[in-house]
Amino acid sequence: MGKADFLSPKAIGNRIKAKGLQKLRWYCQMCQKQCRDENGFKCHCMSESHQRQLLLASEDPDKIMDTFSEEFKNDFIELIKRRFGTKRVHNNIVYNEYINDREHVHMNSTQWETLTEFTKWLGKEGYCKVDETPKGWYIQYIDRDPETIRRQEELEKKKKQDLDDEERSAKFIEEQVRRGQEGKEPEEAPVFTEFKRESEEEKIAFNLAKSSCSSAEGHTKASTALGPSALKVAGSVKRKDVPSTSEGKEKKKRSALEEIMEMEEQKKKSVRVDHWLHPGIAVKVVTKRLGEKYHKKKGVIKEVQDKYTAIVKMTESGDKLKLDQSHLETVIPAPGKPVLILNGVYRDTEAILDSIDERKFSATLTLNSGRMKGKTVDGIAYEDFSKMA
Repeated sequence: MGKADFLSPKAIGNRIKAKGLQKLRWYCQMCQKQCRDENGFKCHCMSESHQRQLLLASEDPDKIMDTFSEEFKNDFIELIKRRFGTKRVHNNIVYNEYINDREHVHMNSTQWETLTEFTKWLGKEGYCKVDETPKGWYIQYIDRDPETIRRQEELEKKKKQDLDDEERSAKFIEEQVRRGQEGKEPEEAPVFTEFKRESEEEKIAFNLAKSSCSSAEGHTKASTALGPSALKVAGSVKRKDVPSTSEGKEKKKRSALEEIMEMEEQKKKSVRVDHWLHPGIAVKVVTKRLGEKYHKKKGVIKEVQDKYTAIVKMTESGDKLKLDQSHLETVIPAPGKPVLILNGVYRDTEAILDSIDERKFSATLTLNSGRMKGKTVDGIAYEDFSKMA
């Protein structure tokens, strides 16, 4: 009997059956051949090609099993990494997606007899975090990709640098306060002494002020009669009458306070935040979970929810998406276009893009609003500003 025609119902039915998954007990892993029924599997086992594969496997059975185990492990971990990432998921869900591939390596040809045993092995070797619940075993992939680790280290370094900036600002303020306190002359505490009269001449010394004219002798007698305490008070009064030193100290004190106030205001403005979403700016979708339809496509933020979530209207399709800020990135326009600063000292300030430094991943902006309008600012990072819609 000849082979059925390509467009005959029988040939079409055979192709449809071949596309789907068949029973595992009729699959030969050594030959990687799937049989449709028991008779076909029996005929395959009696074939010459199958016998040759058995002879090759009998020479080193452990090597063959290790090869299948390694391939099964690599494909399984790759599926977890690509499909679920670092999310916690039931192991049976991952396995069902894995066996959907018709060319997958079957578990009965590996060193693991059950899925539970394989799950425990993944946790023991450190590939995944595993935990047992009444609903079964759950696994969570541990991402040890060098690029991911590098990004995490950069984030930690950035946070540490922000903390160091705050500490330096605090120390600078303390130094300004200390300088202001050193510039101010400490007030001398008044000294109270008991008034004693040793002779009757002191009575006459206090009445010398009534005479209209005084001679050098009278001044000498008065100074002798007043005593050290009165002279000390007179000297302090005389020092207060000097305007130059006092005005200089007041001026120095005022400048120190002004510097402290300016530093406080600068500190409030320079504190960076971990959220940058703002309505009315253009953004780009960087996540691949939404498919190629939205990947690398641009949109405009219409609304911001809970600081980290935005309602984005896509430019091309007009669809509205609810996305996290980790799935978005800023848009860098051409020089001369308006932008909005999203983080740093000049947060929420409109500006004009002057130039871009590709080596330092930063740009030069000219402020277009606020009290510092017209000021040129260098070194603004790409992620700290975005194009205005």
